[in-house]
Amino acid sequence: MDSNTLWRNEQPLVLASQSTTRLSLLVHAGVPVETVSVDVDERAMQAEADPKMEPDQIALMLARAKALAGARTAPGRIVLGADQTLALGSQVFHKPRSVELAREQLQRLSGSTHALHSAAAVVQNGEVVFETVSSAYLTMRPLSGDMLDTYLAAAGRRVMESVGGYQLESVGLHLFTRVQGDHFTILGLPLLQILPHFREQGLLP
Repeated sequence: MDSNTLWRNEQPLVLASQSTTRLSLLVHAGVPVETVSVDVDERAMQAEADPKMEPDQIALMLARAKALAGARTAPGRIVLGADQTLALGSQVFHKPRSVELAREQLQRLSGSTHALHSAAAVVQNGEVVFETVSSAYLTMRPLSGDMLDTYLAAAGRRVMESVGGYQLESVGLHLFTRVQGDHFTILGLPLLQILPHFREQGLLP
């Protein structure tokens, strides 16, 4: 294991996600990680869920499902699953499947404040031992057609990589006038809530 790690377990943490952002956040926090790909039909799960379920609880449901699916491929390991939902009021948004759909979504968010709910769940020995959800609130400035054209040309196909159609750590920053919430929640992994759990378990100093 890397000498720069702070992790006190013999085996790396298993991340049930292929998100390079989540992987990078953990590694930079001194946590060695192995990733596994999980087959979770997020939209089907949401369709089958209670229609009154709040967006933050949807994120938690999906994070839990991913952690449990990851644990089935890595028995005996500590597995972390995560998910993020974006909500404008009660409307939940998904990752846009095309640049044009991203444009439509950004037009809908323009001039409004939306919520990002980032959830995480930890599974050990087939059981969920920890789960958390953290929220951030982002106010998008009114976006003209010209601004949308300029932004989409600069961001390219990366707009399809996040639920909001933007990366706040990149040119997506130009879309906003106000951000309330911590950096990690916005990036999709509530580390300020996850790391204390690992410390309590003696896995981190």
